[in-house]
Amino acid sequence: MTQAFSFSVLATDGLARQGEIHTPRGAIRTPAFMPVGTAATVKAMFVEDVRAAGADILLGNVYHLMLRPGAERIARLGGLHEFMRWPYPILTDSGGFQVMSLAKLRKLDESGVTFQSHIDGSRHHLSPERSMEIQDLLGSDIQMQLDECVRLPCSESEAERAMRLSLRWAERSRKAFRERPGRAVFGIVQGGESKRLRIESAQALAGMEFHGIAVGGLAVGEPQDVMLDMLETTAPHLPESKPRYLMGVGAPDDIIQAVARGIDMFDCVMPTRAGRHGLAYTRHGRVTLRNARHADDPRPLDEASSCPAARDYSRAYLHHLVKAGEILGMMLLTQANVAYYQELMAGLRAAIGAGRLADFIAETRANWIEGESAL
Repeated sequence: MTQAFSFSVLATDGLARQGEIHTPRGAIRTPAFMPVGTAATVKAMFVEDVRAAGADILLGNVYHLMLRPGAERIARLGGLHEFMRWPYPILTDSGGFQVMSLAKLRKLDESGVTFQSHIDGSRHHLSPERSMEIQDLLGSDIQMQLDECVRLPCSESEAERAMRLSLRWAERSRKAFRERPGRAVFGIVQGGESKRLRIESAQALAGMEFHGIAVGGLAVGEPQDVMLDMLETTAPHLPESKPRYLMGVGAPDDIIQAVARGIDMFDCVMPTRAGRHGLAYTRHGRVTLRNARHADDPRPLDEASSCPAARDYSRAYLHHLVKAGEILGMMLLTQANVAYYQELMAGLRAAIGAGRLADFIAETRANWIEGESAL
């Protein structure tokens, strides 16, 4: 574990970048989509299958892991990589978003946030220092500052309050980060829908010696055009030599549009959550397996997919499993979705390298429209 964390841009196409993040646990090809392993598991998948689908990195969640089974326990058991049998890179979020969205009776102040667990009502305090301590105990390769994420729309005054608090927490998180060979810490841009605040946040974080910068507080209720406008505003103020991570995104169309605006990393529960609820993402668009129209359909989800779940099982069988509530249906559709997202990222990387990103995006969107209109 002596290799340094680094990022290389290998090719560009407009604002889009094709690159590679280097870590002691392996390279992360960018643009990258990180499957979400909230509680030390990508729901309904074996980690071997996540890797086989093409994932270079997973995301773990501080909030859930600190509550159950506990960061200190995971550390005693060898760290998160050993605990979940994933020897490749892991990024952990700071826990702040989940505190705001899941916890009971939370109270925010300058020191951090005090909250009651949504599991058993126990009380906890999460500060920037404690968040970084938890991430160090977990042993994650990329760690995130603690920030406050406000839901949109919100007033500019509320967005400014949260942004300035997040900047102060960023300074404390960076100071509390325990430097170890190959590990990195990212700052998080906030600022709601305000261009002024987004620019100020990005410029301040760029001066704090983070290893990468994330854009937070988007895909939280605002229309896509607002999200893209904020990316176009923010990206020019982020260091070109460091990875850019759009947190919590998301939908395939959001991803390809964000890649075209210079974003390198993504995560979202969408592919795994959709798979557990009978929805598949494919080259031909979304397929809702609950619909009766699939009951007699012998076609696979995608005959050209490299994923057995998408290629080898009929829509009729998948429809049956979903309607019957069989766990296998959740597993197969989750596997198919994770594989599709990784195939999409591979296609984006290849298109940037070949200088044909605009054509790839147009073809991808046309396939979605054509496929969904035929269903």
